[in-house]
Amino acid sequence: MTSSLRNLPSVERVLASEPLKSLSSEYGHHWVADAVRESVQEARARALNGGDVASFQEIANRAAERVRGMGRIQPRPVINATGVIIHTNLGRAPLSAEAVAAMNAAAAGYSNLEIDLESGRRGSRQGHLQRLLNHLTGAEASLLVNNNAAGVLLGLSAVAAGKEVIVSRGEAVEIGGGFRIPDVLEQSGARLVEVGTTNRTYARDYEAAITENTGALLKVHASNFKIVGFTHAPEITELVELGRRYGVPVLHDVGSGCLMDTRPFGLSYEPRPQDSVRGGADLVFFSVDKLLGGPQGGIVVGSKDKVGLLAKHPLARAFRIDKMSLAATTATLLHYVKEEALQAIPVWRMISATSEELRERATRWAESVGGDATVQPAKSTIGGGSLPGESLDSWALCIWGQDVPGGATGLAARLREQSTPVVARIENERVLMDPRTVLPEQDGQLLAATQTALREI
Repeated sequence: MTSSLRNLPSVERVLASEPLKSLSSEYGHHWVADAVRESVQEARARALNGGDVASFQEIANRAAERVRGMGRIQPRPVINATGVIIHTNLGRAPLSAEAVAAMNAAAAGYSNLEIDLESGRRGSRQGHLQRLLNHLTGAEASLLVNNNAAGVLLGLSAVAAGKEVIVSRGEAVEIGGGFRIPDVLEQSGARLVEVGTTNRTYARDYEAAITENTGALLKVHASNFKIVGFTHAPEITELVELGRRYGVPVLHDVGSGCLMDTRPFGLSYEPRPQDSVRGGADLVFFSVDKLLGGPQGGIVVGSKDKVGLLAKHPLARAFRIDKMSLAATTATLLHYVKEEALQAIPVWRMISATSEELRERATRWAESVGGDATVQPAKSTIGGGSLPGESLDSWALCIWGQDVPGGATGLAARLREQSTPVVARIENERVLMDPRTVLPEQDGQLLAATQTALREI
């Protein structure tokens, strides 16, 4: 073993070889030296654990891969061929061309972020957005923060810190990424009071739990799971009536930020912020980067006095939205104002795409790929913790794993290794690529990546 370890090259020797020598001039000596050192140490550890001793060229190649990987801007663009529209691992909602242009304009130079151009005095970064949100939801006031979890935490901290918050036992849930309603309540300084049962809760359960120390009634949309069968939950209007009778504010987390009616597309009803505002909720919380179709962010709308409490709270600065997300959110909301969301916002273009359109597109893909590629019926899903259990009929390019070395898993891996990675899904030893979630302008890249991956077999 000792003699084998002596065969490992020195860091200096690897640095003097190509392509490390060229990479040093491009990225800097110290960065490349660190990558070489890590590669040599990795080879040493593998040998000590009984593995083969890596050759000089293997170590040099691994170090070069490390340098190139570190020098690659992240996150990288990928093609989402999974059929999951709001794919959390792939960045959730893709933005409209107008939203991207707005972000670029805000990032490239200075802007009127917090200046009133008419008076020359300091202004609010929320001003223009508030007018759009008030128009779209009917709320008196609004606030944009950096994500929906931040909005809920800010709302509870501002309205109910040191008090009790009543929540249905079936809604004291974990939404995703460890975001648990009980934990958020604890962090806000409020105390959780659970009422009802997992599957059935009534307005009278809330009423029985109200005390002089009640700070809020909280309703949470269970956006990433469904309880079906023998169930009951009070409508927001019932809680609002109860809250007004006892002088207790009602808070509603509707989750996905859906401003459109989902039922015409064959989906179940998804709670909309404007419906909750119309129902009288004091504060309504929702995401920007899900069914709204914008960048990461969270929106709070509601009564002027309650939103004002949030805006003045110390946490508001910690959760403040940045200029680029603000610009993209504004551009996204304008699509709704102009009634062009179905045509302009990628999420809604994907949802509204017909099965026949998708079949024609998948057929063109199969003809281009050739070989054993076929077109198969498929199901697309909304994803992102929205409309759980719901699916849309689709068609997909299908390549059987039994027809390629390495099977479906190997082909899927090769697709992810392309210069523009393609993320597909595997079902029953088949690689499926669903056109619903592939932007039309990406068709050429997807086909080139697929053809290359198949040639590498």
